[in-house]
Amino acid sequence: MLAPREIDEYLLPTERRVIRVRQHWAVMMNHVSSTALFLLALVIGERLLPDSVLIDNLAWSLALVAVLRFTVLTILWWIERIVITDKRVMLAQGIITHNVGMMPLGKVTDLTFQRTLGGRMFGYGTIVVESAGQIQALNRIDYLPRPEEIYEALSENGAVLKQLLRLNEMAQRDPEVIRRVLAGEGADQQ
Repeated sequence: MLAPREIDEYLLPTERRVIRVRQHWAVMMNHVSSTALFLLALVIGERLLPDSVLIDNLAWSLALVAVLRFTVLTILWWIERIVITDKRVMLAQGIITHNVGMMPLGKVTDLTFQRTLGGRMFGYGTIVVESAGQIQALNRIDYLPRPEEIYEALSENGAVLKQLLRLNEMAQRDPEVIRRVLAGEGADQQ
């Protein structure tokens, strides 16, 4: 009931999955450190304050909330998937409300690949996807593992898709284009 759908259920019958990943584990370091610091502050605060049942109960309740928050954030990270197919990029996330953002590769006009020092050390990067003057749901994808591989897959599939769309447009104008391409004469020859 609350289990999120598998991302492969959103693939079209003609689509082929190229890459399927979740965000790099380094995205969780902020949550780990903030939870650990909060718990440490709770322990220090409880040691410094006088013994009291009220303080003990309050500290225990706050620690439980911090651990539950961290657990939910970890589950959200674990469920989130980034999928690149030969036709589009998809980002699936959410436990109760499942959201799937998609961007067709045909709309991609520019890809920017960024890697910080931490990203080079731990193996993650950021890809900024730009489309024809529009802000898309998948504008910026942070903490991607194996970013070079993903960047190459996006670049290659986007180029192939654009060539196929161009060939399709030409074939609609002149049906002989397909025969010439299959015969090795080239689509641009008249």
